[in-house]
Amino acid sequence: MMNNMIIHPGILLIICGLLIPLLGNNLKKFITFIVPALCFIIVLQLPHGMHLNYEYMSYNLTFLRVDELSKIFALVFTIMIVFSSIFSLNQKNKTEISTAFIYGGSAISAVLSGDFISLFIFWEIMAISSTIIIWMGSKDAYKSGLRYLTVHLFGGVVLLIGIIGYVSLKESADFSLIDRTNIYAYLILIGVLINAGAPPFSGWISDSYPSASWSGTVFLSAFTTKTAVYFLIRGYPGTELLIYIGIFMIFYGIVYAILENDMRRILSYSIINQVGFMITGIGIGTEIAINGAASHAFAHIIYKALLLMSAGSVFYITGKTKCTDLGGLYKTMPITMICGIIGALSISAFPFTSGFITKSMISQSAVYENYTIIWFLLLAASAGVFLHAGIKFPWFVFFQKDAKLKAKDPPKNMQFAMISLSIICILIGIFPNVLYQMLPYDVNYIPYTFDHVFFQLQLLLFSGLAFFLMLKYLKRTLTLTLEFDWFWRKFSKILIKEFDIHAERTASNIMNKYIKIFDKTIKTLYKHHGPSGILGRTWPTGNMAFWTTVILASYLIIYLL
Repeated sequence: MMNNMIIHPGILLIICGLLIPLLGNNLKKFITFIVPALCFIIVLQLPHGMHLNYEYMSYNLTFLRVDELSKIFALVFTIMIVFSSIFSLNQKNKTEISTAFIYGGSAISAVLSGDFISLFIFWEIMAISSTIIIWMGSKDAYKSGLRYLTVHLFGGVVLLIGIIGYVSLKESADFSLIDRTNIYAYLILIGVLINAGAPPFSGWISDSYPSASWSGTVFLSAFTTKTAVYFLIRGYPGTELLIYIGIFMIFYGIVYAILENDMRRILSYSIINQVGFMITGIGIGTEIAINGAASHAFAHIIYKALLLMSAGSVFYITGKTKCTDLGGLYKTMPITMICGIIGALSISAFPFTSGFITKSMISQSAVYENYTIIWFLLLAASAGVFLHAGIKFPWFVFFQKDAKLKAKDPPKNMQFAMISLSIICILIGIFPNVLYQMLPYDVNYIPYTFDHVFFQLQLLLFSGLAFFLMLKYLKRTLTLTLEFDWFWRKFSKILIKEFDIHAERTASNIMNKYIKIFDKTIKTLYKHHGPSGILGRTWPTGNMAFWTTVILASYLIIYLL
């Protein structure tokens, strides 16, 4: 593709998203399939280098920076849009599909941006569009969407302050490895970590994603957190603090996912722990660790979408999301069940699935850098992931006690999307070199050694045994979990209450002040215009005739001159 003929895939998706509401139903379905597929082809053919450069206020803006890192994220984002669009063809809400395209397009544009200014613009478009997707969901979605928007606006403000300070300090808007010797770099880091779902600002994931529709949750799972992961890989590799933040996210997500009853909230918490693996790899910062983080982001987007498609299909058919209301669906929804299990095995890093080859690179990088405790914690976390996402989700939804629900597999387009992603999960697991070739650094890692495969199988089998031994303690119950999000909700209520009190008091003082001014003005006007006022009194006829004569004479003189 010639440089002067480059088409920006993200901008194309955004434009298409704006046009979808104007299209008929048949044309909409055609567009929602063709345009994402076209964007995928465009991303594949993008030449490496800096393209679409513009000068703005002495700063160089680069809307298209193509290298191995940006390209692998753009590729998986377009793959996600392709199959999510196919999955959501039955979604009648044009606004959701339209906004999903804008959301995906802005995410692609963000990872392809070569400067802080354009990246921030697309970053904020992501926040607004994803909020609208949430609002298109359940009856509780409005409040959830407001909380989501509040968190991301706060993160955006912190990020903006950091970017302004950093760009001013460096006298350049170019986005590359960030110099961490100033306060602005850490403000940027905080803003990015909020988008990554790092506690104590992680509640928006488990709160908002399940509030979206059966199709909206699939779109939401892919872009926001992984765009943040891309930002961290580009700007903060080797930041040791990220290792410990990542480890905390891993176990935080595991604990709450095990406690959770809602299947979509289970999978939302698993997003937090999986992003934790990526952030841990970024913190280690070696070539194999960065490759592991980037490849795990790629694999995670695919298998997480598959898991949420499986859960979304169950929700679409049964209208239920709580594990206490589900069970026995393996008989009536076999395709959905098989695809869900493949996704569950992938997230659990089962051999011959995508998660096995990506997650193991992160663990191995900890060994190479002598992070022995971190390596042990990553192994323990792998067992925990298998407990909640690998076994708990499929067991309680598809097996266990039959809820006797009338169900069947979803429409063919939804089945096609799930089967396609299942095949990708297996193909990457069997042929990892296809993924390795797209990574930022050369890969010299061989995942399929006898020791590694045997150890991983042993770990997963013992985790499975532990699950069934503790099944009576993990059985389905109606639960209510409290986390950091509880603090923000309570704090916000207190803040709003105090604001109302002070605002009412201030408004009352202002109102009293203006009433006094108004009253004084009325009295002044009455003084001059009232019956006894100089302007309100009846003037003698003689005076009126005199002044009329003066005015007419003046007009005549001016006319003659």
